[in-house]
Amino acid sequence: MASNNDEITLIRDIVDTQPKQTNNMHNVAAIQSHAQEYPAERVAGVYGSMVNALGAVVGTLGMIPCCICFPNPYKTIDQGNIGLVSYFGKFYKVVDPGLTRVNPFTEKVLKVDMRVQISGLSGQVIMTKDNVNIHIDSIIYWHIIDPVLASYGISDVSRALNERTKTTLRQVLGARLLQEIIENRDLLAHEIQTIIDVPAHAWGVKVESILIKDIQFTKSLQESLSSAAQAKRLAESKVIQAQSEVDSAKLMRQAAEFLNTPAAMQIRYLESMASMARHSGQKTIFMPTSDDVKTHFAAGPAASMPMPSASIAGPSGNQVLTYSHTGK
Repeated sequence: MASNNDEITLIRDIVDTQPKQTNNMHNVAAIQSHAQEYPAERVAGVYGSMVNALGAVVGTLGMIPCCICFPNPYKTIDQGNIGLVSYFGKFYKVVDPGLTRVNPFTEKVLKVDMRVQISGLSGQVIMTKDNVNIHIDSIIYWHIIDPVLASYGISDVSRALNERTKTTLRQVLGARLLQEIIENRDLLAHEIQTIIDVPAHAWGVKVESILIKDIQFTKSLQESLSSAAQAKRLAESKVIQAQSEVDSAKLMRQAAEFLNTPAAMQIRYLESMASMARHSGQKTIFMPTSDDVKTHFAAGPAASMPMPSASIAGPSGNQVLTYSHTGK
C-alpha cells in the first residue's frame, strides 16, 4: 500500500513539472512575437460590403476538407517568417508563424523572411588611390528588424542594400593605397559597415557584418608585386651581410690588438707546432729569432724575454720539434 502511494506521488510530481516547461516555451515564443494589429478603416459602401460578405461565405465553404471549388481561407506562415496582412491593399496586421485565417477576396498575406540573409558581392572592380585595379569579393550578413518598412518603405530592400554596399566599397577602398587595403582589411570592412548601417536602419534592416572575402590582382600586377618583394628581400639580405662584415672586422681588429704582444705570439707559436706535430711526415719550421721579436714588438721588458723551447713527440714516437734560444 505504501509503494502504491509513492508511485502516485511520483506521477503527480511529473504531471506538475511538465506544464512548467511548456509555459516557459510559450514565454520564449511570446518574447520573439511580432504580432501586432493596427486600426484599419473598413471600406464603406455597397461594393466593399458585398465583396467582404462574399469572401466570408466563400472562405467558410473553402474550410471544408477536399473542397477544391473554393479557396482555403487559412494561410500557413513558416517558422522564421512573419505575415503582413492587408485589407483591400492597406496593411493593418502582423501575424506570427503558424496558421492564420484571412478573407480570400479582401485580404492578402505577404510573407517576410526574418532570418539572417547572406548577400555575396563578387568581382567588384575598384581603382585604388595609387591607380591599381583590383577585384573585390565581399559578403554582407543582414536581417530585417522592421518588416513594415522593409516591405512597404522600399521596393527591393535586398537590391538596395547590395547597390549601396557596392558604392560604399568603391568610395572607401578607392581612397586607400593598395598596401593599406591588404594590411587593414578588417578595419576597412568595419568602416564600410558603419557607413551602410545608417541608411539600412531607415529601410528596416540591420547589417550584422561585412567581410572582404578575397582580393584578386591581374597577372601583371602579381608579377610586379612579386618582383618588388623579391627586390626588398635582396636589399635586406645585403644590409644584413654588410652589417655582419662590419661586426666581423671589428672583432678581427680586437683580436689583432690582443695578439700584438710577445706573450700572445709565443702562445700561437706553440699552438702551431703542436698542431703540425699531430701529422706524420718530415716538416721544416722557420721560427723567428729574438732579434726579430725585438724588431716587430715595442721595446720593453717582454722584448728581452727568450723565445721558448718546445719538444713535441709525434704519433709515431720519433717525430721531434725542437727550438732552442740562440739569441744574445
